Amino acid sequence: MKHMTAAFCQYVLALLAVLALNFLLIHMMPGDPLVHILGEEGYYQMTRQPPAYIEKIRETYQLNDSLLKQFLTHISRALQGDLGWSHHHGRAVIKIIYPRMGWTLLLLIPSVIISTMAGGILGALAGGSPRGWMDRILTPFFLLIYSIPGYCLGLFLLILAFHVDALPMGGMPSVKTDMALYMMMPMGVLVLHSTAYKYMIMKNAVIQEIHEAYVMTARSKGLYDRDILFTHVVKNALPPFITVVAMHFGFMMGGSLVVEMVFSWQGMGTLIYDAVISRDYPLISGSFMIICASVILANALADVIHGVLDPRIRSGNRSNE
Repeated sequence: MKHMTAAFCQYVLALLAVLALNFLLIHMMPGDPLVHILGEEGYYQMTRQPPAYIEKIRETYQLNDSLLKQFLTHISRALQGDLGWSHHHGRAVIKIIYPRMGWTLLLLIPSVIISTMAGGILGALAGGSPRGWMDRILTPFFLLIYSIPGYCLGLFLLILAFHVDALPMGGMPSVKTDMALYMMMPMGVLVLHSTAYKYMIMKNAVIQEIHEAYVMTARSKGLYDRDILFTHVVKNALPPFITVVAMHFGFMMGGSLVVEMVFSWQGMGTLIYDAVISRDYPLISGSFMIICASVILANALADVIHGVLDPRIRSGNRSNE
C-alpha cells in the first residue's frame, strides 16, 4: 500500500511538472505572452483595436497578476479541462483535440494490444529455446524492423499500396465499412515496429529467468519445457515486461504521430503539424499536455498491473525477499 501511495504521488508530481513546464514555455518565450496565447494572427488583429480593448484582454487572461497567481489559475483551468481558446479555429482547444485524440487512440490501442501479445509470445518462445530455429529467424528479422524508423516503414508500405489497387494510399475513410482497410497500413507499421521492441525485451527477460534455480527444480520433477516456460518463467518475466510496455507507450504515441502524417490520418499527428504551420500556440500547448497526460496515465496503469502480477509490490516487501 505504501508503494502504491508513493507511486500515485509521483504521478501527480509528474503531471504538475508537465503543467508547470507548459505554463513556463508560454511565459518565458520572448515577446508579449499574448502572442503565444492568441497566436500571431489573433494578436495582430488585437493590436488594431483600441488600448482599452487590449487591456481588457490582458485582464481576461490575468496577465497583470503575479506569476504565481497566473500559474495557480493555469493549473485550475487545466484540471477543469480548459486548455485555452484556438483563435485560428475559433473553438475551445479541448473541443478540437477530443475528436482527433479519438482517431489516434483508434490506431494506438489496438496496436499496443496486438504488439504486446505478439512480442510477448514470440519473445517467450525464442527465449525459451536460445539459438533455436525461432531465435535464429525472428531475432534478425525484428532487429532489422526495429532499426528502420517508423515513417520509413510507412513509406515502404505506401510504395506497396501504389502497386496494389485494393489498398488506399492514405487519408480517412468516407464510410465506416472501409475503416479497417484504411487502418491496415498505419496500424501495421505501429504493430511491426512495437512488436520488434517487445520481442527483444521478452526474449532477454526469459533468457535471464531460465537460468534460475526454480527452473532446474521444475525440470527435475519431470515437467515439460513448454509447461515450465509458460507456467513459471513467463509469469516471473511479466512484471518487468509490463513496465517496459508502459514506458514504451510514450514512444509509440510519438511514433504514431509521425505515422499519421505519412498516411494523412486525421489524428493528433496531423493536428499538431497543422497547428505548428499556423502557429496556433494554444492548440500546440494543449496537444502536448494531453499527450503527456496520456503517457503518465499509461504508466500509472502499468504500475497497478505490476502490483496485481507481483503481490510483493503491493506490500512493499520486494526488497526483503
